[in-house]
Amino acid sequence: MIRLLGMSSPNVQKVHLMLEEVGLPFTVERIDVWKGENFTPDFAALNPNKKVPVLIDEDGPDGAPITVFESGAILIYLAEKTGRFLAARGAARYAALQWLAVQLSGVGPMFGQYTHFRMFAPPGNDYAESRYRTQAARVIETLDARLGQAAYLGGDAYSIADIATFPWMRNRSGKWGGNWDTYPNVRRWLTAVADRPAARRMMAEMDRIWTADLQSMKAAPGVLVDEILGRGDFAAPPRA
Repeated sequence: MIRLLGMSSPNVQKVHLMLEEVGLPFTVERIDVWKGENFTPDFAALNPNKKVPVLIDEDGPDGAPITVFESGAILIYLAEKTGRFLAARGAARYAALQWLAVQLSGVGPMFGQYTHFRMFAPPGNDYAESRYRTQAARVIETLDARLGQAAYLGGDAYSIADIATFPWMRNRSGKWGGNWDTYPNVRRWLTAVADRPAARRMMAEMDRIWTADLQSMKAAPGVLVDEILGRGDFAAPPRA
């Protein structure tokens, strides 16, 4: 049995989607980050970086249990465990891995920083919000160009690159100064992925968990929000 520890964030959604796609039996254990459950010693023992998702596979390599953190590493682990959604060798493998890297280094950080400055920063951060909105739009333009050349990000076949990127892209229209009509290739790809039975199952479950996450976020004490966001007394002091 596999245990997925997380909440409703896109990085958790991508692992949930992968598990739905490969058909392995798994359970989802909600970690309430707005209550600081990711900062407990027990959770830190699973992921020293104190972030979700974390995957625990009781039937890991050679039959021994394994714990894997970081969503990209989890996707590669599951792909190699099942032999699905990542070619074992050759150009197709590296095409998928490089577009997975675009999500990990571009889509996620740019979308995440834009959301942070839009939702949590005090007034006076117009430059930061503009920068990350612009960078998010740039990476979407890159994806749209790629999807004008191929059916999926890695090429002809659906892969972990699509699985990683889809949760970040859904429900994003209108936030970058346009809508998906501006990016027709992304729109076509989004529809294709969203129509997959595994994606429909993932979205239904994660949207349910989002409701609980939103309630926790609204109820979170200010000091805990500061800890989660690394601000106030929890901000790193300037280096001497």
